[in-house]
Amino acid sequence: MKRKTYQGLTFRPFIEKEEILARVSEIGREISMRYGDSYPLLVCVLNGAAPFAVDLFRSLDIDAEITFIRMRSYEGTSSTGNVKQIMGLEDDIKGRHVIIVEDIIDSGLTMARLVDEISSRGPASVSIATLLLKPSSLKVDIRPDWTGFEIPADFIIGYGLDIDGRGRNLNDIYTLAEGGA
Repeated sequence: MKRKTYQGLTFRPFIEKEEILARVSEIGREISMRYGDSYPLLVCVLNGAAPFAVDLFRSLDIDAEITFIRMRSYEGTSSTGNVKQIMGLEDDIKGRHVIIVEDIIDSGLTMARLVDEISSRGPASVSIATLLLKPSSLKVDIRPDWTGFEIPADFIIGYGLDIDGRGRNLNDIYTLAEGGA
């Protein structure tokens, strides 16, 4: 893995795709064991969680459904703190087990809002699967049911995560290099 540069910032390799895919497989096995025959609904938060959600969905050994919503709270390398729902959940989720699939939980504000919104629609349960968690950045008490990796509060890109739309297609995850340049 080589360093990558976007918008004048240099990113160094952080988590390789083999490690990511192995962890996603483990999470898929755990979800399959928990939900058995209950036909859970995975709700993927676009755009960043798409690679994780698709890989997770394919790793399940049970029958499940996937749908997509879009929310945004980032500009550049930092969260705006202002959560905007762009495209909403249209599915009837009453009585269903819902698994929110997110790429990264940073402040936790987006996830807290999403959990509240989904919970208000009468699902049997709401759980969270996140690829990445930044515990030191949390501003609310959010406890994912499944976490791929706990990471420091550094800015990262790759495997769906981006800097203003760039770098999402990288198979590995990269972190901002010391000094950034």
